[in-house]
Amino acid sequence: MALADVAGDQSDSDRRARRVAIITDGNGRWAEQRGLDVTEGHRAGAENVKARLRDAVELGIEQLAIYAFSTENWSRATAEVEGLMELFREYIERETPELHEEGVRMRFVGRRGDPIPPDIVEQMEWAEQLTAGNDRITFFIPFNYGGRAEIVDAARSFTGTTEEEFRAHLYAPDLEDPDLVIRTSGEQRLSNYLVWQTAYSEFVVRDELWPDFDRAVFEQTLAEYATRSRRFGGRTAT
Repeated sequence: MALADVAGDQSDSDRRARRVAIITDGNGRWAEQRGLDVTEGHRAGAENVKARLRDAVELGIEQLAIYAFSTENWSRATAEVEGLMELFREYIERETPELHEEGVRMRFVGRRGDPIPPDIVEQMEWAEQLTAGNDRITFFIPFNYGGRAEIVDAARSFTGTTEEEFRAHLYAPDLEDPDLVIRTSGEQRLSNYLVWQTAYSEFVVRDELWPDFDRAVFEQTLAEYATRSRRFGGRTAT
């Protein structure tokens, strides 16, 4: 079922998800099922990120955040981490100019510096500077990111009293609270992802492994969100 079949006739445009965050789980299992090295699973996952980002533009999403690498992921096997770093280098260099031409603004979210290789930090800063003026969609890439670490780091410099003042100290204050959080591969946990920002987000868990999360599944997920009523702690009048 296409997104338009469920949401197209709704007069309230707020029922559409404009800010979406995705936890892209299942690359390793996808590779294992095919007898491939885990790096090939991550490569397939990276290709799918590119495809779903372009879908997001067409589907009217204004902010898309896709979890790339957590602070906990450094504990994985050395070969896997090194493969991920090399893949990250490759995709920033190759995809940034094209995304810039398509009007995508890129924002990397997380701790910068050690243990991230310095050349990757430079690439991230280059991509952000190049695409800073774009406004077709903002693509947030949490990298070396942890939700609790973000709150701790913000608290170190916070001297205010309100939630909005605290938000200004987060890694990316311009990252708005997601309307919808999607997790693939059937796992039902947040995994330390956008802990502050997802307080009232809607969640949809899909069984598909991330490389198999295609356009049709994306539309189905957005359509499910469009049927929900968000109350933000309030109560719907009866």
